[in-house]
Amino acid sequence: MDVRVLFKPVNDLMTTRLLQQTTFWSRVKRRLGWTPLAFDLEADGHPAGDVLLLTRDVGGGRRVAYSPFGPEALPDRERRGEYLAALSSELAARLGPSCIFVRWDLPWVSPYAVEENRFDRRGLWLGPPETRLRELRMNWGVAEVGLRKAPSDILPPDTIIVNLKGKEDGILSRMKPKTRYNIVLAARRGVAVRAGGPADLGLWMKLYEQTARRNGIVFHAKAHFEALMGHGSTDAEARLLIAEKGTRPLAAMFLSISADRASYLYGASSDEGRSLRAPYALQWTAMEKARQAGCISYDLFGVAPRPDPEHPLYGLYRFKSGFGGTLLHRQGTWDYPYDQDAYAIYCARESASAGFHL
Repeated sequence: MDVRVLFKPVNDLMTTRLLQQTTFWSRVKRRLGWTPLAFDLEADGHPAGDVLLLTRDVGGGRRVAYSPFGPEALPDRERRGEYLAALSSELAARLGPSCIFVRWDLPWVSPYAVEENRFDRRGLWLGPPETRLRELRMNWGVAEVGLRKAPSDILPPDTIIVNLKGKEDGILSRMKPKTRYNIVLAARRGVAVRAGGPADLGLWMKLYEQTARRNGIVFHAKAHFEALMGHGSTDAEARLLIAEKGTRPLAAMFLSISADRASYLYGASSDEGRSLRAPYALQWTAMEKARQAGCISYDLFGVAPRPDPEHPLYGLYRFKSGFGGTLLHRQGTWDYPYDQDAYAIYCARESASAGFHL
């Protein structure tokens, strides 16, 4: 496959519903120490959209490159690996000899999510096969085998998309009865949702840190959220929403809007006041705000791929699936190493650490 790339200004990225491929996101990540690069793409003589890459130093004069939810343009299903390998190879000269690898967090639907033999009798997805088989399929037709499944997925490959088209009654009718009940219950118990601003970041961090400790997860530093709120752009935005009873903060979230897609980007809730059902009020308000902004879909951003109590995201699956959306299984995170030895060392360090946020 013949793939060509051409530098373009980051400020000229095409409008997209993928927040992480916008000029807005490039500005957020630049403030956090990444260097954004944008490229126009061409495949076999035809335009193939554009892509945002983020690069950063990792010590020893070396760098890594990362494309969050890129590239968006989807090649023929059986030529995905061929396309990705050709694109990665073509980018090598632009990224320079100091770049260890390029990492792709693919937005494409997993090919295993559309094959009947990957579902059980209840219609629940069994997930992709073992890594070895996934790599064999991805590298089919690649002259020099180079694509590797990343040690872990950075952005969540499994999510739920809620349809925001139509009237509010229709959206509510697609939700589970308990979810509808909890939305009403939160309102009856005096929970109100307001827009937050930079002055509320301290409040947000208190709720966010409580949530991280409760769930045993690594969390972003305050600088990440300052960057989210500190850089506006014409192609996307992030809003802080806070659910309270009186002056008592109960839950908060960051809602992002990009083209016609809204996303539940980050969420947090207090250890106390759980019976007030504030997260339900927060989600319903977020959907209302999204609809007002012209969005037709809402990405709940990260769940277990199936109702498996053993999965670490099972709790999120139970909560988010109540809002009546459709499960989406993306292809996950893939690497194309330029320096095999340096890549092996990097992955070993990455696996042994708490990881880094992208």
